[in-house]
Amino acid sequence: MDSYSQTVSAVAAELTAKVAAVRFGRGSGSAVVVSRTELVTNAHVVGRSRTGRADFADGSQVSVRVAGADPLSDLALLRTDEPLPEPVRLGNADDLVVGQLVVAVGNPLGLAGSVTAGVVSALGRALPTRDGSAGRVVEDVIQTDAALNPGNSGGALADSEGRVVGINTAVAGTGLGLAVPVNATTRRIVDALRADGRVRRAYLGVVGVPAPVPEGRHGRRHGMRLAEVIAGSPADRAGLRRGDLVLDVGRRPVEDAQGIQRQLFGEAIGVPLPVTVLRNGAMVDVVAVPSELS
Repeated sequence: MDSYSQTVSAVAAELTAKVAAVRFGRGSGSAVVVSRTELVTNAHVVGRSRTGRADFADGSQVSVRVAGADPLSDLALLRTDEPLPEPVRLGNADDLVVGQLVVAVGNPLGLAGSVTAGVVSALGRALPTRDGSAGRVVEDVIQTDAALNPGNSGGALADSEGRVVGINTAVAGTGLGLAVPVNATTRRIVDALRADGRVRRAYLGVVGVPAPVPEGRHGRRHGMRLAEVIAGSPADRAGLRRGDLVLDVGRRPVEDAQGIQRQLFGEAIGVPLPVTVLRNGAMVDVVAVPSELS
């Protein structure tokens, strides 16, 4: 067997038993075992349900309850009082590069061990949330050409070492899928769901994409270009504009949406937040006051 096939087969062998098919009322998808009592899936998979069932590749079934859900990251934490398989190993999506091999493992509709492979085709994408909230997006998602179907939602996206670097969340089009990254921010979200059942967030109201700083000015190579500033949002009231290239938020360098999200948890609500942008070749400083995301 060639090395590519050996890698994909090894990842599949490690993860198939640790990814369940889950059902919540009319909703279904996949979920990843993250501890001896917990699984992670997509918030849109659980919807408004509070209880459901997880089915594993070996035929075992467990009852699960929703410990918490966060539509803005499209993540939900499930708990059970019944035995679960060994948890997956979590990686760090911040280390991914475009072109890197990734393997998607799901358990769609109880068809155990659905495995596809591909590469990271783009990073830093944005995806509208599934809760109907206008202007809200899941930021910094991973785009891959590993084939997905709706039943793979909540399943694992793994690197070549079998470490889970993303939670598959959507089919973006023919041959394209999107996944929520697993990184320090995701771990913080899961910790909040574990402790409080929800994530208290500050809201700024911008959508952005990574972009180069012209000619590396101001000692920086990359920033975040604002693709949208939500009307009436704290960012709008502060004077931020579509097309601004964000360099610093809270006096910390920003190169992508993740750099902003790290600063927008509960403790930032109502606290003045300095933002520096490059606009028409000039440095512009504004102060935004994040509101609570309801």
